[in-house]
Amino acid sequence: MKSKLNVHCFMHVPFEGPGVIADWVTEKGHSLRFTRFYENDPLPGETVVDLAVVMGGPASVYEKTEHPWMQGEIGWLEKYINTGKPLIGICLGAQLIAAALGAEVFPGKEKEIGWHPVEFLPSLGDFRIWENLPAGRKVFHWHGDTFSIPAGASRIACSKAYPNQGFIYGGHVIALQFHLEVTPVDVENMAGHFGDELRPATYVQSVSEILEERRHYMDNQELIFQLLDYLRGLV
Repeated sequence: MKSKLNVHCFMHVPFEGPGVIADWVTEKGHSLRFTRFYENDPLPGETVVDLAVVMGGPASVYEKTEHPWMQGEIGWLEKYINTGKPLIGICLGAQLIAAALGAEVFPGKEKEIGWHPVEFLPSLGDFRIWENLPAGRKVFHWHGDTFSIPAGASRIACSKAYPNQGFIYGGHVIALQFHLEVTPVDVENMAGHFGDELRPATYVQSVSEILEERRHYMDNQELIFQLLDYLRGLV
């Protein structure tokens, strides 16, 4: 096992960063580098990355022509997945991974924004990530797109609004539609940039409801730290 990992984070907009993932990297003594697509940063070589982290953003995978960087990122992910090294994608990052694995990404029936429960499926227990698999957890969402589960992957989470909330592929690739990584500042930034999307709907909370839900951050940090510890153990 390597003592120090080269963790590489792909960011699509400046206000959706790694959040507490950066804290985990610091605590474990690993290094963290970035490809910031909004600054036209180059893609890294697949061989120099030990753990890849792909963040969210407002882009839609099925609108590749509007986002010239996207096809290059999907191609990079295809090659990286084939190395067998660990990868985690969140929201748009999960959708990009799904596309790299040949699955469809498409608009959902309605937006899911705010703090809503997800159910963790028994299939997640097969990977022994958590000693006691939680039945569910209230997590942060901000999405209107979804994906089909790639061939060979295991669906690991669902919600009332979206049946496909996450999957694991090959034991080393984790895709999450929801955000375990966010800090209060991250949520405030997202609400500030996307506030026009907060129109009353079944699964859309108001700004005040979103900002009041502070009791879930530490529980979710614990979950994502354990996911990262699991991926770290594969290197």
